Amino acid sequence: MKKAIIIPAALLSLPAFAAVRTLLTPNKRSEYTAPEADDYALRLAKKLSAMVRYETVSHANTDESEKFLGFHKVLEELFPLVHEKLEKTVIDGNLLYHWKGTGDGAPILLMSHQDVVPAEGEWEHEPFSGDIADGKVWGRGTSDTKCSVMAFFQAVEELLKQGYTPKCDVYLASSCTEEWAGDGAPKIVKELQRRGVELFLVCDEGGGIISEPIGGVKGNFAMVGVFEKGKGDVKFTARSTGGHASAPAKNTPIARLAAFVNDIETHNYFRREFPPEVAAMFNRLSAYASFPLKLVMGNLWLFAPVLKPVLGRISAQAGAMLQTTMAFTMQSGSDACNVLPQEATVCANMRFIPHQGEKESLEIVRRLAQKHGLEMDVLHSNDYTPSVDINGEAFKQVEEVISETFPGLPVSPYVMTGATDAQFYQPVCKSCIRFAPVIYGPEQMKGMHGLNENIEYNCLPGAVSFYKNLIIAQEKR
Repeated sequence: MKKAIIIPAALLSLPAFAAVRTLLTPNKRSEYTAPEADDYALRLAKKLSAMVRYETVSHANTDESEKFLGFHKVLEELFPLVHEKLEKTVIDGNLLYHWKGTGDGAPILLMSHQDVVPAEGEWEHEPFSGDIADGKVWGRGTSDTKCSVMAFFQAVEELLKQGYTPKCDVYLASSCTEEWAGDGAPKIVKELQRRGVELFLVCDEGGGIISEPIGGVKGNFAMVGVFEKGKGDVKFTARSTGGHASAPAKNTPIARLAAFVNDIETHNYFRREFPPEVAAMFNRLSAYASFPLKLVMGNLWLFAPVLKPVLGRISAQAGAMLQTTMAFTMQSGSDACNVLPQEATVCANMRFIPHQGEKESLEIVRRLAQKHGLEMDVLHSNDYTPSVDINGEAFKQVEEVISETFPGLPVSPYVMTGATDAQFYQPVCKSCIRFAPVIYGPEQMKGMHGLNENIEYNCLPGAVSFYKNLIIAQEKR
């Protein structure tokens, strides 16, 4: 006779408790939309257009400082008071401005990069046209991230015109090597260290005002990046004596590489966990979701084990916030179809999560490479950055400024799965916030590093106001 399986009543009551808890949690709705574009928004659009028309594509390990010195002249024409009143330092094309404050409070730094990625393919509007059409500014760099550069320069320009002087020192920074993780930002940081500067807050790109950040969570949300995953570029090599393809031996280089790639792609060797910042994000966003999603997102204490394995299938972006990722990006073999390669390679890009960082993740992959008879070379690697304290003073100040500037806009912490220049500022700042105060809808997200990059210019006045309010907010500290 089979024994009956007895499930404790307490376990049966947990889903019921979560359901009641969810039903009792008030539903919320994101209320913020950018106002209709007016003459002021168009004037800002024209400034951004002028910046986009000057091509600032950067190339890895190439000295292009002369190009960026030309771009600096555009900035001088667009923002004359900034260049008249602030102390400007140029370091190999990278920019640092110092606005001296009246007090001795901890300074802040506003930053975003000058350089852009190449623009390939056929565009609706030429990539460096800066066309203004259909309520948008078009071209490479409009959303990534000359919009932010324009906005904080304009914010300071307007404050100077009003005769305003900040209480604390304010720095503006812009590197010309961000798109390839070059040495521009580190050079600026080195200069700040030479001056003995310790920053209260850095505000860089990274997050933004995202439309529907998770499928089923409707509306605009201020997604504030609080840390970045680490990054590694890794090369795997398989060797043999080569030979004619008409008589192949087993386990040729490409076959071994293919088996290795398939092993990684079909097994999950990296642990999935909810970092505290991601758990906080889900909790904050849950109130804006429909009941089934609200139930799961708002009760991770119960549903995390169910959600962790499937989240990546629902959203690759959300899934990447839970684990180290590995994407294969480049490969090489022989130069002819009938020749077995003596050497074949495949390269991968890895992003390291805090609970399984650079060292542990690379060691897991190294063991797998050895299992398949491959050599492994780490071309570049850096670990994740420390997280901003989401209960700390700096995050709360940014949160308050967002609420003041964009009424009805919900705020949530966010994990950067990509990389920004903010990663280099940790030695001079413990609170490196990643937030570009512009709206990124699906079209803008698709255009970043892709075709037809654009920004809707009705959101530009709000971006300028955000930076002005962030500067003025230092007076309250």
